[in-house]
Amino acid sequence: MKYCALLLCISALFSCQEAKKEATETMEEKAKRIHESVITIDTHDDINVENFTDSVNYTQRLETQVNLPKMQEGGLDVAWLIVYTGQDSLNAQGYARAQDNAMAKFEAIHRLCGELAPDQIELALNSKDVRRIDASGKKAAMIGVENAYPIGEDLSNFEAYHALGARYISLSHNGHSQFCDSNTGEADGQWLHNGLSDMGKKAVAEMNRLGIMIDISHPSKKSMEQMIALSKAPIIASHSSARALCDHSRNLDDDQLRLIKENGGVVQTVAFDAYLNTEKNDARTEYIGNVRRQVADSLGLVGYGSKDLSTLTDTQKKAWMENSSKVESVVEALIADNKEAPPAVDVSDFANHIDHMVRVMGIDHVGISSDFDGGGGISGWMDASETFNVTLELVKRGYTEEEIAKLWGGNLLRVLDEVQAVAESLQKG
Repeated sequence: MKYCALLLCISALFSCQEAKKEATETMEEKAKRIHESVITIDTHDDINVENFTDSVNYTQRLETQVNLPKMQEGGLDVAWLIVYTGQDSLNAQGYARAQDNAMAKFEAIHRLCGELAPDQIELALNSKDVRRIDASGKKAAMIGVENAYPIGEDLSNFEAYHALGARYISLSHNGHSQFCDSNTGEADGQWLHNGLSDMGKKAVAEMNRLGIMIDISHPSKKSMEQMIALSKAPIIASHSSARALCDHSRNLDDDQLRLIKENGGVVQTVAFDAYLNTEKNDARTEYIGNVRRQVADSLGLVGYGSKDLSTLTDTQKKAWMENSSKVESVVEALIADNKEAPPAVDVSDFANHIDHMVRVMGIDHVGISSDFDGGGGISGWMDASETFNVTLELVKRGYTEEEIAKLWGGNLLRVLDEVQAVAESLQKG
């Protein structure tokens, strides 16, 4: 009894000391402590295979938004590297070209983890891998497939992709695929399948069987509803935000959020300015475009943006390409010094979407993604080196360490575990 009483006294003493420590912490100190203790997972980072060579790769602090030095600086522990293929014709030739592109990206990711930086980053296939790799001090890479278009009409390719490490797949991107309709059909009201095709329905069953998470970030609302109705496992949105706050077809409305909650899935809020606050983004984009034109004119350059390049002569195009970085540097300096410049979409706008989805779905169904190197990035979280700023904003808003751990990856890993458990059950028959 005396021994138990002593243990209770010691426990109480440590609890008091911890409480005092927390009470004297500044907001930033608290955020840093939490950021260092949780596993931070970003579920969507695009790649370019040209950055996975012996001479140019992620061991270097490249201009890419994600690379190992920036992950280290910002405390980003896990990056889902994306095998992305744009939509093309639904025929054998298109599928073959897409398959070549997908294989090149799979190979690049495996080269990074197996040859270029095995001492710094390792490929993870499940939640146990993530926790083991994190405990070792290395970064973890995971693989998501954005657009199942390269799979063609051979469903056995899902198993091949799984063997290569794919742990989530989206059945379409920007354009209707052979598997399902895309959100882009909202623009013209033209649909190919009215949701899932027959092959898409078989794909849902095959992903359930294999333990691949179904990603509904790009498919249409009807496709998403049909996937949830058919899936025996929770689904995810790897990079989407709240349509109630920003009316974009890439975002999810509250009915969709509730469906995903009922399904047990998770929505990874995306730090993409156009999907967070359209008005702010449009105003700043227009302002920057005007400044860019003025700078280009002052340098005697014809053309001031990618939309104009196709109309330029070879000489004009060469001059523009040679001076574009200089133009952008001048533009950035002018905007930074101008207090009248429209504000950029920032981490606060991002957290507004997290807040909304937590209110609608609950803390167990919301996560975080950036879409870095694929158009993502906002003021305050422009690349992986600024990852801490997201945690700081969450602390400022009153989220606890337990809640932040769920948002930063706990919820996503829980879904991955459940998807893989369903697969084990289905395979046992």
